[in-house]
Amino acid sequence: MSSTSSIMIEQPCYTLINLAQDVEQPTEMKLKEDLEKGDNKIKAEALKKVIQLMLNGEKFPSLLMTIIRFVMPVADHTLKKLLLIFWEIVPKNTPDGKLMHEMILVCDAYRRDLQHPNEFIRGSTLRFLCKLKEPELLEPLMPSIKACLEYKHNYVRRNAVMAIFTIYKNFNFLMPDAPEIIANFLEREQDMSCKRNAFMMLIHADQDRALNYLSSCIDQVNSFGDILQLVIVELIYKVCHANPSERARFIRCVYALLNSSSPAVRYEAAGTLITLSSAPSAVKAAATCYIDLIVKESDNNVKLIVLDKIIQLKEVPSHEKVLQELVMDILRVLSSPDIEVRKKTLNLCLDLVSSRTIGEMVLVLKKELSKTNNVNEIDDMDKYRQLLVRTLHQMTIKFPDTAASIVPSVIEYLSDNNELAANDVLVFVREIIHKFENLKELILQKLLEIFSLIKSVKILRGTLWILGEYCDNIEDVQSLLTQVRQSLGDIPIVDDELKRAAGIENKDDEQILKSNISTGTQQLVTADGTYATQSAFVSSPSSSSNKDDIDKRPPLRGFLMKGDFFIASALARTLTKLAVKYSKLVDGNETKQNRFNAEAMLIMACILHYGKSGMAKKPINEDDSDSINVCLRVLSERSPFVLNLFNNQSAAALSSMLNAKLTEETDSGWLKQTKRKVKSQQIQADDPLRFGQLISNSDLIDKEDVFDLTLKQAIGVLNKKDEDLILSSKLNKVTQLTGFSDPVYAEAYVHVNQYDIVLDVLIVNQTTDTLQNLTLELATLGDLKLVEKPQSLTLAPRDFTNIKANIKVASTENGIIFGNIVYDITGATSDRNCVVLNDIHIDIMDYIVPAQCTDQEFLQMWVLFEWENKVVVNTNIKDLNEYLEHIIKSTNMKCLTPEKALSGDCGFMAANLYAKSIFGEDVLANVSIEKSLHNPESHVHGHIRIRAKSQGMALSMGDKINLTQKQIKN
Repeated sequence: MSSTSSIMIEQPCYTLINLAQDVEQPTEMKLKEDLEKGDNKIKAEALKKVIQLMLNGEKFPSLLMTIIRFVMPVADHTLKKLLLIFWEIVPKNTPDGKLMHEMILVCDAYRRDLQHPNEFIRGSTLRFLCKLKEPELLEPLMPSIKACLEYKHNYVRRNAVMAIFTIYKNFNFLMPDAPEIIANFLEREQDMSCKRNAFMMLIHADQDRALNYLSSCIDQVNSFGDILQLVIVELIYKVCHANPSERARFIRCVYALLNSSSPAVRYEAAGTLITLSSAPSAVKAAATCYIDLIVKESDNNVKLIVLDKIIQLKEVPSHEKVLQELVMDILRVLSSPDIEVRKKTLNLCLDLVSSRTIGEMVLVLKKELSKTNNVNEIDDMDKYRQLLVRTLHQMTIKFPDTAASIVPSVIEYLSDNNELAANDVLVFVREIIHKFENLKELILQKLLEIFSLIKSVKILRGTLWILGEYCDNIEDVQSLLTQVRQSLGDIPIVDDELKRAAGIENKDDEQILKSNISTGTQQLVTADGTYATQSAFVSSPSSSSNKDDIDKRPPLRGFLMKGDFFIASALARTLTKLAVKYSKLVDGNETKQNRFNAEAMLIMACILHYGKSGMAKKPINEDDSDSINVCLRVLSERSPFVLNLFNNQSAAALSSMLNAKLTEETDSGWLKQTKRKVKSQQIQADDPLRFGQLISNSDLIDKEDVFDLTLKQAIGVLNKKDEDLILSSKLNKVTQLTGFSDPVYAEAYVHVNQYDIVLDVLIVNQTTDTLQNLTLELATLGDLKLVEKPQSLTLAPRDFTNIKANIKVASTENGIIFGNIVYDITGATSDRNCVVLNDIHIDIMDYIVPAQCTDQEFLQMWVLFEWENKVVVNTNIKDLNEYLEHIIKSTNMKCLTPEKALSGDCGFMAANLYAKSIFGEDVLANVSIEKSLHNPESHVHGHIRIRAKSQGMALSMGDKINLTQKQIKN
């Protein structure tokens, strides 16, 4: 009984029909009556119920003859279709393995259907014969199947070829001359779908005949249909993979298929061409085909897949040189509106750009940057502008000669409404002005021109720092001071505001505002960056007039009125630097020195007075007040040591920061990739030489078939590395669901495959009773969804079976699968028996992958994410670095804090971690830990703050860290 049950479970099932559990099941007598006396509609419904019940394990041996007598002779097409399903699932053999006598009648019915005048009945019967596994049934039908090859309708001929192919593959003794018959059929056939099926059979059954046919019509391949062309590409690849000497014979055909009208054929032909030949002309032709596909294809997923193919080509050093010539063609992909496609394209072009193509690429990117001014063009314009600025930044560092042409066109975006893009421009400008002395004058001139148009207070702060640090001549210093005075308006600020409150208008400020408003589209922008046409719902007329007053003020004055005094402390430091530099430039002229210092100190004192006057929306805080007071003290005391700090140390600090950033990029960025490529190109003196013409078949065994490889990737059965054999073992993922003393023992293998989970549950009947209606009832907690309810079954004494359940995963959070097994015992009068299962906890680490982001993006996400989970550190680890490494390993997160910032022994450590789920959810963590330096044996303590967009993600990650800490402690 056990072996019979196992065989029954393992049998393949081609047609799945779900049976509703809440519907009353019909009796065998009722079904028999409907099948005998009902009309066609009633017979169809009865036959459907018979099929459903038989699929769920019921046996109706007495209905077999009833169906043969009363249903098979009916000519109704619906009944014909249902009969095909019925004959597929019905047991055809007696218990001793011999064919049932009734099947002779069925076989005769098959033969009549194969000779039926209706092409649909013929074709569907031929399709059904592909699923039959009984050669005794198929043997009498072979002449009728062969005759269908001559039928007038292509639907019948197409399915006749597939039937012959399947029968020959399973039982070649039934039709030993099948390849010859199909080869002759292929020669005279005109329909492309029939030719495709015939050719595919020859590929698998008799490859020599397939090659002979292809050789005979190789010049006509371009005129074939796309379905046949795809099979031809597959044949050429398999033949050349097995026998490299055939490459020269068929490579011309692959080149021809690159010009096919079908995108699928061109894609496969390009991939095959690269595997067959590494010649520069072949690589160039394939890459050009890929680029053309990306540009013309509308589906973004297809664009990303083909882009990945080009990126794989780039990884081969010899291919990279060919791709470098195609950089300008790859840039055509930027016409796609999808931000992911554009991002991947820009990264690829940045890796491929060379000194020969850098000039043209800069012109294209500057043109793309100018297009982003049209806000209505695409939705992700701000992100795209940010990407372009970053790419131009990296290009300038990689090719310093381009800086002079890039910087002027980029600086104007400091006045952009998008703060993120403007911030990237600011970082770019800061690095360029520090590294390229020859561009300093140009950059300073552009910054002074755009100073009054900057709308963001953060960007204005950074711009003030750059100008204060690098203005080195008298004209620039005086120009900056003039700009600052214009942006502040009349001083003293308090007196000016009191005059305004009293109704005395100041014409000078209005003149400044008019001079700040540029021509074109920027005429609609007011001094603080808001649009003049914008309207807002306000609670009172006074608040509206107050807002209008702020809008009429010069930019810096507007920021101060809103209570943003951090810009004031930055301005104070900039004015101090300017005063120190001006004193050196006019050394010996005390009058000019004193006049400049006095003006700088007056501006600071006015801001300080205004901040404490209560007229601003928010008063100045202690930090900003202290910062301005320190600057006033520096200018009044003029200590040489402090003046040196202002003069030199800022630039030194920037230099150290840029060097650290360069080191980090060397370790993880494109510089590391360049070094790795150089290293991979190094050839040892004793390395063997490989000649393509002398490669034997055995040497190609290590090259895996691309078609097999992609199939394995799709179903997730790629071989694991040797070191992962233990971790990837199924035994490591088996969860025991019941105890060994329970009447029913159950254990489950949990297979996580990205978006779904497959539970393979082994159920063992440990009793001497037959268990009927045994059902595995499952339920889920969290974002898990049970796809289908496992069907009930009957389990013999001491028997076992396997049940599979599919569960879909919707998001990254800890999920729990729980349930029970219920069953009836034969002959028992008691209620149903129940065995409760242990819970299965789904680990979120299967969905978390390390990710990279900039510090700015991390801070922005930290502010936006509203769910925070604070975890207290509770571990017996005594080393700070060891604890951090353990957290990174157990959570799959990436440490964003540079290694240099984590080195050294100071008793405390702070690090930022970042990861992403396969569903696109971000999770951030800030690790703040410390340890007593006086007690080396003390444990690490502190806390970890986790932030995420969803509550489930934050809680799940916190639970994972807590669980990991407990495991170490134990």
